[in-house]
Amino acid sequence: MGEVKTPRQWFLWSIALIYVCAFASIYVQIPGLYGDEGILPVRLQMPKEQRPLLEQESLLCLGPSLGLAPQQTLELMCLLGVALGLGAVLLEPLRDSLIYLCLQALYLSLYNVGGDFLHSEWDVLLLEAGVLAVLVAPLGLLRRHSSYSYHDPVSFWLTRWLFFRLTFCTGVSKLASGDPAWYDLSALSHHLENQMNPTLLAWYVHQLPDWLLRLGAVVVLQSEIIVPLVTFFAPIRRLRLFGFYVQLFLQLCYILTGNCSLLNLLSITLSFSLLDDDHFNSNSGPKKKGQEKKPRSYGQALVSYLTLLVELAVYLFILYCFIALFKIQINWEEKTLSSKTSFNQKGFDVFLEVFQELTIWIGVLSFTWEAVSAMLNCVCTRGIASKLWSLLQWVVITVAAVAVFALSVVPYTSMAGMSVSKVLPAVRDTYSAVERYQLVGAYGIQHRLISAEGRPEIILEGSYDGLTWTEMNPMYKPGNVNVVPPIVGPHQPRLEWLMWQAAQGGDDTSPWFTGLIQRLLQGKPEVVSLLQVDEAQYPFSQRPPALIKAKLYNYHFTDPAKDKTHLQNWWRRQYKKEFFPIVNLDDPTLKKLLEESGLKEKFPVQPGSDTPVSQVLSLIRGHVKGLSGSLVLSTLLATLAGIFLIKAVFSWALGSRKPRPASADHKPRKPKEPSEMAEKSQAPATSNRGSKKDSNEKKDSERSPRKKK
Repeated sequence: MGEVKTPRQWFLWSIALIYVCAFASIYVQIPGLYGDEGILPVRLQMPKEQRPLLEQESLLCLGPSLGLAPQQTLELMCLLGVALGLGAVLLEPLRDSLIYLCLQALYLSLYNVGGDFLHSEWDVLLLEAGVLAVLVAPLGLLRRHSSYSYHDPVSFWLTRWLFFRLTFCTGVSKLASGDPAWYDLSALSHHLENQMNPTLLAWYVHQLPDWLLRLGAVVVLQSEIIVPLVTFFAPIRRLRLFGFYVQLFLQLCYILTGNCSLLNLLSITLSFSLLDDDHFNSNSGPKKKGQEKKPRSYGQALVSYLTLLVELAVYLFILYCFIALFKIQINWEEKTLSSKTSFNQKGFDVFLEVFQELTIWIGVLSFTWEAVSAMLNCVCTRGIASKLWSLLQWVVITVAAVAVFALSVVPYTSMAGMSVSKVLPAVRDTYSAVERYQLVGAYGIQHRLISAEGRPEIILEGSYDGLTWTEMNPMYKPGNVNVVPPIVGPHQPRLEWLMWQAAQGGDDTSPWFTGLIQRLLQGKPEVVSLLQVDEAQYPFSQRPPALIKAKLYNYHFTDPAKDKTHLQNWWRRQYKKEFFPIVNLDDPTLKKLLEESGLKEKFPVQPGSDTPVSQVLSLIRGHVKGLSGSLVLSTLLATLAGIFLIKAVFSWALGSRKPRPASADHKPRKPKEPSEMAEKSQAPATSNRGSKKDSNEKKDSERSPRKKK
């Protein structure tokens, strides 16, 4: 693989931008989730005994020394994360290993105290990608300049291994879980309405013919299982480019139909590991004179033809799997396609058992190739000192990369159908010892079966008298059937995500749900703002409800061809069951659940000290209060886009003012060197007289009659 300077910079820039989105999204939701009047007050998680800083799981313990309450400590961590991320996005020198280490420590602190709200798959993925960013980024703040190092391809290879694990495990989990919707290829039709935040385009895609949606399910399985196997670690760069564009197309489809989540952004960011500098240089413009390709030798031509044959063989293999494994048949009369899986779960488990070790060994060979190539480049460095320094850096980075790769094998083999027993015991013990630092994560293990009965949704209802009930519909998930599916991303509404998870799992005893019911009965504005920022959309904005209950409905996208009576609605729903019984603040059931969850208030809230840092945090919170998370992130991203646009305009304006190079007819004379002028000034006078005499003779000759003729 060629040099990776440009893809490496894209990766670091994108990770910084994702950190900005993640920290800003959490910051907006802190008062409702973790505040003193929030669902799960973070002050209840403060350690009762003081421990050394290195033994702490979060930087939250530093709050008292700064005179900050626990909520404000979380806000400070988020604001620091946003500031450092913005600096790395705008300024290339700040894309440094130390900056990414600080970002990683801040996000890990939030993850450790965030509870269920921050234990999503994209949080785990961001933490692991952040660890890789620390290894990939240069360490330039401690020296005058940072440049491309020969060991960079070794550390950057880890991002490709992570991208492979994420993509392959996501695809494998769909079939390894035995989900019947993926085996009969009806999953895409149900997924469009069952995903967390479907968009308006998802409704239109859902109206496509059934055979086309089944074909889409085949494309998804091929893109997530077969394509990564044969392209991600291929020595042929065109195959890696093919894998990149397939995954980019897949993620763009996910974004258009399911909103832009951090998981999609991270997947696109990791896909840059499949690119190299040659891909960008080939599209940089016309080649200059003298850079034309030289004629190839017979050996080079033979290698080129063999490479092309291997590439064609891979494409034919992908096409064969597409047709044979899913029995693709064309009906020319009806102009449709039929598809059906030609394997069952037992056969797929056999495939998974065979390819478990194969994929790991493919990764070992690919990593060895990159490591040896980097070592040879270090050896070829000029100068003994430079050579030794390059080799020392290579050794440190390679050892760190080997350690990360070995640790990643443990969660990689923990997905369905694989066995962890084949991993060395020493590696498993090391993984258990460092698991709390989230250096590596497991992906695909949270796959849930796609229900054909529709999208389950929890609907909260409140009442003053127990007779008239009014629904409390949230902003970012289905509630009212005639409301257009909203645009959410890249904001991540944590409460809606947990409600979506709870509806699919049917769990009504989670501490966070009990805390939600309590705060809504108390009418806490911090928690109400998580459901609705606009008071006009919340039916109990003037007075909190006396009673609350929760029901479970199954939602479906409407079908204009079938649902003639639902032409104005985007959804249709059916009542399924009661999710949470009717309770009030004095209900014994609610008090018991609060006590079991550790949310029972035993001591009054202690007021925080009025320090300058606390005042600044309160001022910033006052400006953000009342704004939705999607609006805050959209404004932030629009501001960044405006800064880059202004920067581009200034660069263009300054570039257009540069003096143009002189033409061939009016070339400026080269100024004489001081030495030449001194020599001429010290020349003997006879030479000057001689030169004058010669010039006079020349003029006389020009005036001669022969010259005129």
